[in-house]
Formats: sequence, C-alpha cells, structure tokens
Amino acid sequence: MALITTSDKTFTLQQDETLLEGLERTGHEVEYQCRSGYCGSCRLRLLSGQVSYPEQPLAFIAPEEILPCCCKVETDLHVVCHLRSDTPEHNPDLFENDLFPAGQN
Repeated sequence: MALITTSDKTFTLQQDETLLEGLERTGHEVEYQCRSGYCGSCRLRLLSGQVSYPEQPLAFIAPEEILPCCCKVETDLHVVCHLRSDTPEHNPDLFENDLFPAGQN
C-alpha cells in the first residue's frame, strides 16, 4: 500500500482504493465529474512518485499532472491537494479539551 503525501496530510492508500477515493476518504478537496479519465477535472500536480494508467485517459494531462480517478499508484506519491475547509484538521474543535475539568474551581 502506497503512502500518499498531500499539501496538508499523509495517509496510506487502502488496497483496491483509487487515489481519488483515498483523497475523499481523508477529507481532501478534489473536483471530479466522471471518475473515468474523460473530463480531467480531478487532475492534480504530481510532485514525486509514479503512476500508470491501465487504459490511456481521454483527458489531456501534462507530464507533471495525474488523474486520481483512474491512475494506478505505483510508488509513494507527493501531490498538491488540500484538505477541505470543513475537515477537523483544518478547523480544530476549540472545545475539544474541557475548559473546566472536574475538581477545579
């Protein structure tokens, strides 16, 4: 299983999970339409690592770009992708720690 590093987080891609599914699962902001490599709206900038494509996608991709919907992750990756603004990592709960612990007055 590959280690995926994004602009905000590192996670392990699960077996049989597409990169797009892994990014969604971990709270990343990724645009997509087709999930098949036709539209190209999910394209991300690849900083390091290797992917392959079981079938050549119809969408144009530059040499430093990948389509997370249909690529096969071959090595650990580093991509430019950010967490959604509504994820807990981006908006920590200000009241996560009890402000008034029991026994203290």
